[in-house]
Amino acid sequence: MTSAFSSPTHPDSDGAPESAGTCDDLDLGSFSDNGPWSMAAQEPDWLRTVPIRRKHQASNLPNLTRPALVPPIRRALTVVRVLGSALLAWRFKERGRPTSRSGLSYRIRRAAELLGPTYIKLAQIISAGEGLFPPELVEECKKCRDQVPGVPFAKVKEAVERELGRPLADVFEHFDPEPIAAASIAQVHRARLRAEPGVAGGGKDVVVKVQRPGIDDVVRRDLRVLSWLAPFLVGRIPVAALANPPALVELFAETIVEELDFNLEAANMIDVGRVFAELGQRDFIVPRPHPQYVTRKLLVMEELSGFNFNDVAGMKDAGVDTQAVLKTGMIGFLEGVFLHGVFHGDLHGGNLFVMGDGRTALMDFGITGRLSERERMAFLRMMMGATTNNVVTQVEALRDLGALPRDTDIETVVSDLGLDGPPVDPTTLDPDELVAELQRVVKALLGYGARMPKPLMLYVKNLIFIDGATATLAPDLDLFTAITEVATHFATTHGATIAAQLGMSDADWQLDLDGVKAGLGVDPAEHDSLTYAELRDRRELIRKRLGTKPLR
Repeated sequence: MTSAFSSPTHPDSDGAPESAGTCDDLDLGSFSDNGPWSMAAQEPDWLRTVPIRRKHQASNLPNLTRPALVPPIRRALTVVRVLGSALLAWRFKERGRPTSRSGLSYRIRRAAELLGPTYIKLAQIISAGEGLFPPELVEECKKCRDQVPGVPFAKVKEAVERELGRPLADVFEHFDPEPIAAASIAQVHRARLRAEPGVAGGGKDVVVKVQRPGIDDVVRRDLRVLSWLAPFLVGRIPVAALANPPALVELFAETIVEELDFNLEAANMIDVGRVFAELGQRDFIVPRPHPQYVTRKLLVMEELSGFNFNDVAGMKDAGVDTQAVLKTGMIGFLEGVFLHGVFHGDLHGGNLFVMGDGRTALMDFGITGRLSERERMAFLRMMMGATTNNVVTQVEALRDLGALPRDTDIETVVSDLGLDGPPVDPTTLDPDELVAELQRVVKALLGYGARMPKPLMLYVKNLIFIDGATATLAPDLDLFTAITEVATHFATTHGATIAAQLGMSDADWQLDLDGVKAGLGVDPAEHDSLTYAELRDRRELIRKRLGTKPLR
């Protein structure tokens, strides 16, 4: 199986399109060596509009999430009916049982599917939030992935022609009517460009991303309903991670609205590719957007091919070092965050694949992390605090990222949460103790006004994906060795830069591996190594103990 944005890999293929010579735009981005066109010729017209579009989007966002006195009535009634029925059914049939959380999660997922694309998209975001949301809800929401029916080809053709201002056959020599991927916001088709004078990539295979007709209006209407409904749900959905529905709606709005303008996505592709090129990270490949065929609702891009991210057997048969793929991915992601403040914000198995030569191709840049300088510096301090086991520095960084109010007393937070004491191995706690500790921490965080700002959510989501990818690509990887290698890479490659930006000396940055071990809940004196498989077993034990307690 291949990525939704890829074509099948041939045994003798290195993942690059056939072309004569190497493209002259590789200094501009980490693109394929032999692309169907070059991004170096001139700045695309659509790219010049991006700064204005981003400013306009940011200024309009508060209007979408400000609770209205009167929401769109018909849609609001539908949402209240569907969601209310789900909650009532759970309350009277399952509440208080050991399987209560699973039952509630199932009903929430079914409600999302009944309510359509916007709510399915919300569920998809939750599905990538292991650690942010209860595991039962995450598992249920994963079932919303790739289950959206495609738009009929007649409507797709109409939408493409409207965006291009020309008949489909004038631009494409071939356009596959069957989508290779259909999601809540858009679907993707394979096509071949028609050779025309003055048009880049004539005769080349491409992929075409088309926004679902009318989805823009649907999303904005649903956001108005969610913003109106969210305050009424505070304290009424007994799932700790969803204790602040208005903040979740704001976060969701900020994320989904960006996906509605493909000009921004194409610009994200160029920016992420540039970051990798500047870092010398040529093990990542970003597809080139077409210089001419990008609009708000249409995105034509280079076609790449490779192994599905879960096809470990295929990769190994082709001689791909899966542990190297994992380590490269980890370092590349962290470098983008800490050094440039630009990173792919939605890593999951459907958004990337491994090419035949071992490089990783990234797809779907609708959600991209962009950090202000203040946020980037906060991430740097958080990394420094994690590697040196400085808890105060880490909490200060979370405050500066917006996860805690600006006036938060850091020392009080550290003390109240028990972060200044020795770490506790959660596997030594019985179910009652585990639940009590979890409830205490959540209650304390909510009391401080904790929230999940978009940059931190995207960062955590990606770390969770990398965590899961470790289970797939390198379950026997020694985590302590990997952490040491990553820390060493940053210290030797970027140490002087990072130290200067943080106003410290190189000598102040020393990896506290014992602190890292303790943070993972293991005794530093008793564990010289810890494989991912062993860590997974520990987590499963904790999950089972938590699962024996009913949801209240």
